[in-house]
Amino acid sequence: MAASKRKRLPPTDSMFLLVETPRTMMHVAALMPFTPPAGADSAYLRDLVYRLRAQPPVAPFTKRLSHPQLLSHPLQSWVDDDDFDIEYHVRRSALASPGDDRELGILVSRLHSHQLDMTRPLWECHVIEGLEEGRFAVYAKIHHSLMDGFSSVKLLARSLAKSPDAAEALPFWASPPPPRPEPPKQVNSLAKQVGNSVAGVAKAARDTVGAVGDVTKAVLKLETGIGASEVISGREAPHTIFNAQTGRNRRLATQHWQTDRLRAIGKQTNSTLNDVMLAIFGSGLRRFLLELDELPADPLVAFVPLNIRADGDQGGGNLVAATLVSLATDIADPLEQLNGVRRSTRAAKKQVKEMGQASAIAYTGYLFAPAAFQTFTALAGVKNPLPTTFNLCISNLAGPTKPLYLAGSRLEAIFPMSIPAHGFALNITVESYAGWMNVGFVGDRDAVPHLQRLAVYCGEALVALEEAIAEQE
Repeated sequence: MAASKRKRLPPTDSMFLLVETPRTMMHVAALMPFTPPAGADSAYLRDLVYRLRAQPPVAPFTKRLSHPQLLSHPLQSWVDDDDFDIEYHVRRSALASPGDDRELGILVSRLHSHQLDMTRPLWECHVIEGLEEGRFAVYAKIHHSLMDGFSSVKLLARSLAKSPDAAEALPFWASPPPPRPEPPKQVNSLAKQVGNSVAGVAKAARDTVGAVGDVTKAVLKLETGIGASEVISGREAPHTIFNAQTGRNRRLATQHWQTDRLRAIGKQTNSTLNDVMLAIFGSGLRRFLLELDELPADPLVAFVPLNIRADGDQGGGNLVAATLVSLATDIADPLEQLNGVRRSTRAAKKQVKEMGQASAIAYTGYLFAPAAFQTFTALAGVKNPLPTTFNLCISNLAGPTKPLYLAGSRLEAIFPMSIPAHGFALNITVESYAGWMNVGFVGDRDAVPHLQRLAVYCGEALVALEEAIAEQE
């Protein structure tokens, strides 16, 4: 048999394998409920699964890791899976009919808690039937080493049809992601250093504080008219219940809001759509932690990934920078809290913009040196001697703007599901779709209790913000 063609993993992608364990699973996913077309019969979903399985996969979805038992192998590569099994990757599941969205969430929480098989191509797709009124859902997950959220959204948009009568588009595993331009050489070099610092935790522990301080000082010199107090340095996050050890199980909660509703708030307060969402999450988290008697005096800090791809880069792999944003959870008034978030996001964006791509990657690496130690101390169950870098991750993905269809079934929503890990046991990801902002809250089942309450409180925080604006008019 001919030798498999190898493709070396770039350092920016390899980093997601360095921390992969059964309790820190580095896969991202999406939950997509669908409404079937009128007249769909009892064989509709069975035939759909057969048609999906009949679509031959293409690279990178046919590739497996060259060293699946040693994820930190320095020569880790993608190689052809000569024993590819489409029935393993494309699965059919069912709820006890008629199932509701709560039961769907429980099932998907379990699916998201399972580690991908590192000896196979790192993706799965589950077609889930049994929802009320004949509805069904698709849960798809893929390892972050294969592609980031930006790339996944682009691929999803191309894998669904733009009208119910259009010819079926190819499923994501049959649609190769477009090649992305290589990042600058200095970016790859710096990413290697980041990987080395994560792998060498002992050295990171010795060097972290000085390195972060040096980079922070350099960044602050780039600022014009923004005080240092507006920039989160990586040493300001309070310790919270989210900065704990994670187990093997995850919990999912969802929420969604009309985009125009959030844009109206942004227009009235001179804020961006992202500012408004971060403020809503901050208010929801404040109430959630107050109820648990766990709200720290200092504001929570969110790690917010920022896409730094050049114009024309359509995705593939990973290319994001870190920004740290205050959620102003120390402020009770909704409008003042939004103001605090807005000041923080503007300072963070200015910081990254003035650094450029290579320097932004470097800064991300230095931020993740203490974050790596934060992860490992949480894993060990001991108090982190270094400052907490951030409390949770919040991402915002721009998804399709028009309705999409699968075999005539209308896609109702896209709920993204991302990665909690040791030291940051809560992840909130937002994806826009056809006039709605869809939120996926993913938390460790033990470290983050009553996750659905947080989703409810964020919805009520939106109402409170609207009422505060109305009172000022």
